[in-house]
Amino acid sequence: MEATTYASVTWDSIEVGMELPTTSREVTAALVVGGAIAATHDYENVHHDHVAAKAAGAEDVFMNILTTNGLVGKYLTDWAGPESTLKKIALKLAVPNYPNDTLVFSGHVKNKYEDNNEWLVEIEFVGKNNLGYHALGAGVLALPRG
Repeated sequence: MEATTYASVTWDSIEVGMELPTTSREVTAALVVGGAIAATHDYENVHHDHVAAKAAGAEDVFMNILTTNGLVGKYLTDWAGPESTLKKIALKLAVPNYPNDTLVFSGHVKNKYEDNNEWLVEIEFVGKNNLGYHALGAGVLALPRG
């Protein structure tokens, strides 16, 4: 994703319906393969072997769900800032994420609430590439008051 970092947001400054900034990440073969093998220890050959991916009916190697989950977490915490805590991600995958594409994340605040003395926000997000929606879901973050 872009190297942009955001200042910490506070629970009091958040409004339901508020849009998060969009961010984009170039999807490279190194990201797909490195995310699968090095980051998540997923040795399924469709994530690192072009020939095996083609034999399975895919256009190329494609990103695994754990790498997508990590990119979602980065999107949410880059927006919320270093004082936030990521509490939950619920993620659904749709179209594959192939090399030589761009993954664009956007989101909005669906809800904000207090639970057990934590100040929480629920963010609905989508990640799109040239084929359509790659990732859809929601995340919950704890934010500082202020």
